[in-house]
Amino acid sequence: MADAEPQSKRQRAKAKVRKLADLPVRFVSGVVMIAIVSAALWLGSWWWIGLVVLLAGITLWEWNRLVKGFQTSPPAEVAWTFFGAIYVTAASLALMQIRISYGPWEVLLVFLAPVIAVDVGAYFMGRAVGGPKIAPSISPSKTWAGLFGGALAASAVGIGLELADFGPAASEGFAWLNVATAIVAGVVIAVLAQTGDFFESWMKRRAGVKDSSNLIPGHGGVFDRADGFLAVFFVLFVVAVVPGLLG
Repeated sequence: MADAEPQSKRQRAKAKVRKLADLPVRFVSGVVMIAIVSAALWLGSWWWIGLVVLLAGITLWEWNRLVKGFQTSPPAEVAWTFFGAIYVTAASLALMQIRISYGPWEVLLVFLAPVIAVDVGAYFMGRAVGGPKIAPSISPSKTWAGLFGGALAASAVGIGLELADFGPAASEGFAWLNVATAIVAGVVIAVLAQTGDFFESWMKRRAGVKDSSNLIPGHGGVFDRADGFLAVFFVLFVVAVVPGLLG
């Protein structure tokens, strides 16, 4: 036991060094990703649709790579593949539809910013507070404090938009009901985004891999970066896009 503890400390120290060494690569990759998404979002039309289709195709490829690592039965593998196609396609259609219906700033601030805020808020609150883990066997770094921080950050984005009288409800003016709705929406978005994160982490653990792929230097795969967005926009598709298509 005396040897095991120092070894564990050395492993943690090496992991921290590797993370610090990856920071420049992660930063450059992040800037490139933001630039590509921002350009396609601003241009809209087929540029946005083309980017969403490309990312969806890569995500499905990574999904199927993970499923193959499950080493499950052929019928189960087909079922997983079929579910992945539905899950990713539905979220992608929702992403396409919001850009068709709204301008780039509305899409960015109303639909994308809250999900991004969840990651940021969860990271900083989790690091600052720590505390009990949500599901340590699936994702050891996720804490209840982080979930609260994510919900707080997403709600803050919604409240800020309401105070600025910006977004689809802007013509209605300021209303406390809209503030309350923003808070509820922030909590829901945080739970959905974290659920998507946990789901992908569970898939990776079952497949025995650290990342869905190594396509993005310092970040892993597209699925690693899009897991929370997929969950949120899949639900958005079910509750908003499907009724519109049926109507």
